[in-house]
Amino acid sequence: MKKRSKLLAVLMSLLLVGAMLVGCGDGEQAADDPKPKTQFISIATGGQAGTYFPLGGAMAEIFNANVPGVNATAETTNASVANISLLEEGKAELAFIQNDISYYAYEGAEMFADRGAVTNIAGVATLYPEVIQVITLADSGINSIEDLKGKKVAVGAPASGTEANARQILAAYGMTFDDIQPDFLSFGEAVGNLKDGHVDAAFLTAGLPTAAVQDLGATHDIKIISLSDAAIESLTSEYAFYAPFTIEGGTYTKVEEDVTTVAVKAMLVAKAELSKDLVYDLTKALFDNLDKFGAAHQRGKDLTLDTALEAMSLPLHPGAEKFYKEQGIL
Repeated sequence: MKKRSKLLAVLMSLLLVGAMLVGCGDGEQAADDPKPKTQFISIATGGQAGTYFPLGGAMAEIFNANVPGVNATAETTNASVANISLLEEGKAELAFIQNDISYYAYEGAEMFADRGAVTNIAGVATLYPEVIQVITLADSGINSIEDLKGKKVAVGAPASGTEANARQILAAYGMTFDDIQPDFLSFGEAVGNLKDGHVDAAFLTAGLPTAAVQDLGATHDIKIISLSDAAIESLTSEYAFYAPFTIEGGTYTKVEEDVTTVAVKAMLVAKAELSKDLVYDLTKALFDNLDKFGAAHQRGKDLTLDTALEAMSLPLHPGAEKFYKEQGIL
């Protein structure tokens, strides 16, 4: 009798435990579980020697620390044009892209004319001026764009924003890639080839000061070629995204004179399919931590609420739009 009572007690205990487990099933666990589903964010940047990469790294750290459930990483890429494809194909969620390249993609113009418009992209913020710099060594004998004729010239990585800028600047002088010996190199590769004498000059489009140019100037005397007033007028009248820009003397070691050139704007662009709430949270986190963004690179200090929509060349993502409306910017 005692054995039967003990057995009954054990069975009742097991039933009670089972009932408790059923009561704490998937529904209640999901309600009580504070850990959100992980959202992986790939941020397409550019070459490691440019400006996009360090700023993208800082952005990833800001998102990871301030947006619950986000796992963001900065990826090296061939920059603007390549980044459009990464967004379009769903291989990146955010990207650094020049405002002119974003416009061409959305409108299906220029280098996107054959492949068609890319419409699943949306603007988040414009970040800072990206300056077109034509770099050579001080003793190269190159003093103008016309002097590039017949020379070996690094014109940017294939399908990059720098390549497009180089082509357009040459066109302002009545020149094409046929007039030079073009070498399609990234920032780092261009600097290495300048150091080794494998190219005579290089086009670079990036924020100032550009790490690749600083690196070159640390071991070689360099020269930055000014654009003529006529060429600047031609570029700014034909392309709405170019603006005159002066590189002040002293920006780089031993480059003491001002250099006249043009600039576009770096943008942060999102895949349009990202949720409104997610992009809102990412945008808010970025602007709540501008000090950390600015600490990664001098150009990060250019981003402010007052300038975030300057030269915006895409429709805003609804999440970013919500944030700006809350801030009274829209």
